[in-house]
Amino acid sequence: MELVFLTILLLIMISALSSGFPVAFALPGSAILTISLAALCGYLFVGDASAFFAHDGPTQWLTAGITNFRGVYWEVERDTLIAIPLFIFMGIMLQRSKIAEDLLVTMAQLFGPIPGGLGISVVFVGALLAATTGIVGATVVAMGLISLPAMLRNNYSKPLAAGTICASGTLGQIIPPSIVLIILADQLSSAADQAATLRKTAYKFATGEFNMPSVFDVTSTSAGEMFLGAFIPGLILVGLYMAYILIVALIRPKLAPPVHFEGKINLRFAVRVVLALVPPLALIVIVLGSIIAGIATVNQAGAIGAIGAMIMAGYRLFEGKRSAYYPAILAGISVGFIFFFSRNYDLNIKNATPDDYSGIAMAGIAVIGLLTAVLWSAWRTFKIDNTLRGVCIETAKTTSMVFIILLGAAMLTAAFRGFGGEELVKEFLTSLPGGFWAQFIVVMAVIFVLGFFLDFIEIAVVVVPIMAPILLADPSANVTAVWLGVMVGINMQTSFLTPPFGFSLFYLRGVAPPSLKTTQIYRGAIAFIVLQLIALAIVGFNPPLVNFLPSRTFLTSPTAPPPQNPQLQECIEEYMAGYFQENRDMLEDRINAMSKVDLSVLPAKTRSKIEASFVSALASFENLKGIKTTDEAIETYAESYRPLHRKVRNIQRELRGIDEKIAEIDQRYRRETQEGASDEQLAKLTTAIEKLERHKVELNESLPSEWDDARKQFLELADSQNKARLAYRRGVDDAYEPIQELNQVLTEVEQLAALDQSVEALRQVVLDESPSAATERLKEVESQFSSLTDASQIRSAFAKVRREFKGENPNRTAAMEKLEDAIQTYRTELTWRQKAADTLGEQLANYDDLLKESIGMRLQSRLTSDQAEVIASCRSHHKDISLYF
Repeated sequence: MELVFLTILLLIMISALSSGFPVAFALPGSAILTISLAALCGYLFVGDASAFFAHDGPTQWLTAGITNFRGVYWEVERDTLIAIPLFIFMGIMLQRSKIAEDLLVTMAQLFGPIPGGLGISVVFVGALLAATTGIVGATVVAMGLISLPAMLRNNYSKPLAAGTICASGTLGQIIPPSIVLIILADQLSSAADQAATLRKTAYKFATGEFNMPSVFDVTSTSAGEMFLGAFIPGLILVGLYMAYILIVALIRPKLAPPVHFEGKINLRFAVRVVLALVPPLALIVIVLGSIIAGIATVNQAGAIGAIGAMIMAGYRLFEGKRSAYYPAILAGISVGFIFFFSRNYDLNIKNATPDDYSGIAMAGIAVIGLLTAVLWSAWRTFKIDNTLRGVCIETAKTTSMVFIILLGAAMLTAAFRGFGGEELVKEFLTSLPGGFWAQFIVVMAVIFVLGFFLDFIEIAVVVVPIMAPILLADPSANVTAVWLGVMVGINMQTSFLTPPFGFSLFYLRGVAPPSLKTTQIYRGAIAFIVLQLIALAIVGFNPPLVNFLPSRTFLTSPTAPPPQNPQLQECIEEYMAGYFQENRDMLEDRINAMSKVDLSVLPAKTRSKIEASFVSALASFENLKGIKTTDEAIETYAESYRPLHRKVRNIQRELRGIDEKIAEIDQRYRRETQEGASDEQLAKLTTAIEKLERHKVELNESLPSEWDDARKQFLELADSQNKARLAYRRGVDDAYEPIQELNQVLTEVEQLAALDQSVEALRQVVLDESPSAATERLKEVESQFSSLTDASQIRSAFAKVRREFKGENPNRTAAMEKLEDAIQTYRTELTWRQKAADTLGEQLANYDDLLKESIGMRLQSRLTSDQAEVIASCRSHHKDISLYF
């Protein structure tokens, strides 16, 4: 019966959408009607409202729905959605203030004389509008009204002109900042959590272990990472469009003839180009650059974009008047001063010193200047053509639509799962021959077809939460969420262009003149659909095009993980293999030279650690070779083992499915027995269980006889690989950690010597001060030693003195004896450290510098920029980890 109600759910939803019923109400309405019907039928015919649900019942479903609502609105972790109204405001403001129109006209005049230049300018402006508005419909309509008449008037091929405008308008789907990418990021972050749970479950079934290594975790995403991941694919699309138009213009000049500018190319024209082009470009650079550089979050960047768009609108709407640019100039000067004072003064009032107060005051004046510019621009946009009010109303409408659809989709998804739809989808996809790529192609085909009928929001919030966890959980492909999101985004963009239902085509048809036939629009779109599919293939087969920028930005950000992070180790070892290959001889020479240095000045324990570190350093080269040897052994063995592993895991997956069906039928049998069902009904259930049990026996017999031995051999190889990695990591840590610690000790010699007066003063304290006062003074001295490296022996000696002051009658004589011992310990430590600093300090510092970027790389606080680039490149590739499951 669950399947019946699942079918009813889909039919109600399809009927509502096809009849033109608002999506925001069709999605939750379908869920509520179907849930109510299923609960009512269960209550009337079985006496249990939960009877016709695959997972629990309406009470649990409502709880899941409420949880989803809270996830959309109230969880701070998902505050990315706040960026949606900010970017929508930015886009609509730029459209309403005619800045987009100025950009189109000016670029057409600038690029026109080049073959195909007018078409290239449309693509260029489409990319800029995509980066500033992200709204497909508005971009297509704007370019259709402004550029299409100019292209047709200058004898451009009608299909080429239509296809160029439609394709350029859809760039807003993929070029950041895009509303699509924000919504996809929000949905994929939740999907990644579900996928992580599925992967951990699979790992537990395969290995019997409850804790899965973190290196096998699913890689989630955020809006900022989606923006970075989509940046290069967006540029690839723009490049393909421009190259196609240029090639067409060169091969068949009549289709895209050059358009010569009738005016004069003089200083006035140059100024107009600069004023039309530079502000939007500057806004894009500031918004995206602040995200890429880690200066601002997506929400903060959205706020910057919204304010920037309003300031730009303020001078554009006031064009022709002398004071038009005053607010923009004031804003620019204020921002410049704020930047200057933040670089030269500490503007944090809690940490500020008297020297910083003047900078804080000046920065405050600059902030007032910026606020004045913003309010001045806002007043202008409010007074002129009521622009601000119109923009705010449109922003509120669009944002409300997005959030209502998000709520409705959460309810629909909960109902879909409640009737077992997710399990059906999972079972269908995992049963497909061809593994992950077959599943991926099917999902992309479904999204492509749905793009004919549904807007991107519905696809993102209905389809992605169901399909994405299954794809992300697959360890054979081990794809990142950002790559999957960009692929979905490009796919949805392609469906926007595809005849006969592509939304972009209808947008253009609505503003195109009657002379442009619908069939010509369709013909023009076909070439660009092919280009988008080519881009989809390029990105699909080259994951680093998507993954590299987010990974590199993450590794160079202030919150970057240290090199000791487990998820970075394999890439660090790959980096070190190349480094050792180039520099092994030099490193060995320097290590051997350092091992011959006279270390007699060091205490025996410290000296033995340093000498052992030289041995570990020389052994690290062979330890790393051991990793390579085990990796090659696994790769060789995997060629024959992988097909067997895949076959057995598929059989075991089917066996688990049978066990679940048997458990479900058995539960139903018990329930119907209690309700007094007929013998015939019970016999049917018994027959079904027996049939499943027979099939289970057949599957168990079909398991290859060589599986146990093959699996045992793989686990032995994997264990050898793990031991080799641990040996290398422990070895390099042992090689560098004593050097790092000793070098730090020697750099702190002056700080240790500076405590001499405090130590000497303790004699008088112990003799004369009250027990409580003496205890406090001793604690202060102990804390000073605690802040120094490897000074625990000294601190412990003074702690023994402090403990003599416990109780009402302290033994000052015993305290003085222990104080003398402590002072002697302090002087002994200080003496050898001073001698070591004089004789070994420089050599040790040079040796530390040699190791820190190679053997000691793991123990650094963060990666260097060059290292981060190489590690990010390594992490950008998808690696098959299915054999470990």
